[in-house]
Amino acid sequence: MPARSAKSSVSFGLDRLSTPIGIALLITDAEGHLRALDWDDYEHRMRELLRLHHGAVELRDRPAPTGMRTALSRYFDGELSQLAGIAWRIAGTPFQQKVWTALAQIPAGTTMSYGALAARIDMPKAIRAVGHANGSNPISVVLPCHRLIGADGSLVKYGGGLERKRWLLRHEGVEI
Repeated sequence: MPARSAKSSVSFGLDRLSTPIGIALLITDAEGHLRALDWDDYEHRMRELLRLHHGAVELRDRPAPTGMRTALSRYFDGELSQLAGIAWRIAGTPFQQKVWTALAQIPAGTTMSYGALAARIDMPKAIRAVGHANGSNPISVVLPCHRLIGADGSLVKYGGGLERKRWLLRHEGVEI
């Protein structure tokens, strides 16, 4: 979806959900699709990603759909399969969308290197581009960018901080 002009703006709902690793900000559209999920201490980053993908964005306090809140709460309570039931919609370049959609296919409890994801999307030389797209993922946790690790198995960048990445991976049963 192309960025909107400065004269028009898009309005999304903003809700907050307490989790074991902080307050999650849930951004939803009028149809109830998740458009962004980030952490309250990274709100500036989230707003910048929304601006880059949508142009002028207005966030209005509005509860996220009950099913979405329930699924996320259950995920954090240990029901890892709950993320699959969350409706989401992404903007971004076709390449970013390809990477983000591929992230959703990485099963809970597993990790993948950036190179392996690049190969999975039939672009094996695009490792750095995959890393950049991963870093611009607007829907943390649900599009599980935390499941990407370095080729040597090391934890590398995570938009919500490495401690959250470590927690999420351990929560999903990954030995670090």
